Amino acid sequence: MDLAELVDPKHTTILCMEMERGVVGDLARFPGPREVVEREGIVGRCVDLFDGARRAGMRVIHCTAAFRPDRVGSYRNMPFVSKLMDDPEHIPAGSPAAQPMPELLHANDLISERLHGIAPFVKTSLDPYLRSLDTKTVVASGVSLNRGIIGMSIEGVDHGYSVVIPTDAVAGYPAEYAEMVLKYTLDGLATLTTVDALLEIWR
Repeated sequence: MDLAELVDPKHTTILCMEMERGVVGDLARFPGPREVVEREGIVGRCVDLFDGARRAGMRVIHCTAAFRPDRVGSYRNMPFVSKLMDDPEHIPAGSPAAQPMPELLHANDLISERLHGIAPFVKTSLDPYLRSLDTKTVVASGVSLNRGIIGMSIEGVDHGYSVVIPTDAVAGYPAEYAEMVLKYTLDGLATLTTVDALLEIWR
């Protein structure tokens, strides 16, 4: 299957991983993802990707993370997440910090919020959304190549979807590690491409 067939708008949905104000935006509480997203211009490329996809008739689903104030629904089974849970101001559910960055959000988009884990499929609304949209291919964007995009890609494949990653619409840190993840982990698991290549097809 060539790329144009793989990302046919009739069966393709765009996934945006944790591009939230409290993760990569003005309300972020730790610097790593925010700094790399700013340095690499990820927001602007996501804007272009999402606008092109919407014009072609596709939906964008924002896969967000949040914590309840009482932390019910979240697990302290991962050192990185456990540290985040100790900060009561880190992406509280229902707060502005848990919202997608405004420039990326459109009235017709969907939001699949999770309180647990590191990837967006298990026990969330994401898979039912995708199946109701007759999705066969998901295009993964956002952060981060350290954890979330890897998890999204593996879970997407395990749920039966083809995964496409525009490598200039995802980010990780440090940059050298992000490149290695794309080359040695995600290449072969997903189809790697660019935002411009996808936009050219959808035009």
